[in-house]
Amino acid sequence: MKPAVLVVMGVSGSGKTTVGALLAGRLGWGFQDGDDFHSAAMVEKMRGGTALTDADRWPWLGRVAAWVDATRAVGRHGVIVCSALRREYRDVVVGDRADVRLVYLQGDRALIAARQAARTGHYMPALLVESQFAALEEPGADERPITVSVVPGALEVVSAIVAQLGV
Repeated sequence: MKPAVLVVMGVSGSGKTTVGALLAGRLGWGFQDGDDFHSAAMVEKMRGGTALTDADRWPWLGRVAAWVDATRAVGRHGVIVCSALRREYRDVVVGDRADVRLVYLQGDRALIAARQAARTGHYMPALLVESQFAALEEPGADERPITVSVVPGALEVVSAIVAQLGV
């Protein structure tokens, strides 16, 4: 089945936004950065170097899931990026929606830390990378993830995703 929505997940600095936008463009689908659904207070909290708590995340995850459902409801296809680090978060965003697929951008700490340190103009400071990895629960086979390494360039990552999708 061709998915209605792809949820691109991974730790901060894994390339979710870049890959997600390129993937949406390649497929001719809509694109949404899940970061846009964070409240101003949560952005400031992260900018200040404080990791979000589950209480901070639940309303945000609800807004991401609402976008997924709205996209599906009107018969459109879309790509949304959302860190979705833990299984319980993915249960909110993907859950039992058979037409929603998870794309996991997988990278090791050293590579992600280097990318995050080189990043400019984003509110997530490099010091929070370790908290991202501490929270990360890699998706299990039962979640039907499309798992791709972030080692190659973004265009190669997109090609790998498209190949696994078979579209």
